[in-house]
Parts: sequence; C-alpha cells; structure tokens
Amino acid sequence: MSALRVSYKRHRFACELNAHAVWLCFRFLLSFRLIEEMLLERGIVVSYETVRRWSLKFGAAFARRLRRRRAASGDV
Repeated sequence: MSALRVSYKRHRFACELNAHAVWLCFRFLLSFRLIEEMLLERGIVVSYETVRRWSLKFGAAFARRLRRRRAASGDV
C-alpha cells in the first residue's frame, strides 16, 4: 500500500508554511483566526479563510499522520 502524497502545486505559499499552519490546527486545536495572528507575528500575511481552506484540503493527511504517531496505551 503506497502512502498518499499531498500535492502543494498551484499554491502561493511554500509547502512548509501550509504544513505548519495545518499542523497547528490539528495538533493543538487552535482556531483559524489564532493561527492567522500567529503567522502575522512572524510577518506572514494570511487570512483565516486561507488557513481554513488549507485545513480542509490537507487536514485529513495530517490527522492520519498524527494518529499513527500517537503512543499506544501500553507504552511508557
């Protein structure tokens, strides 16, 4: 079974920025507006609507990856 690759073609911002914003959304359950403010503090102007679209498009792959990394109940 091959892993599904996420395509960042035709996106204005770098794939690392998209990935970081979506990761913040799913890992820490932050709001889109809060992520927008966090990126703005770093000098990156992105609307919360853009972050929402990224999370809809790329979110499933990130959520799947986070669930796989979660430790099993018996792990110490």
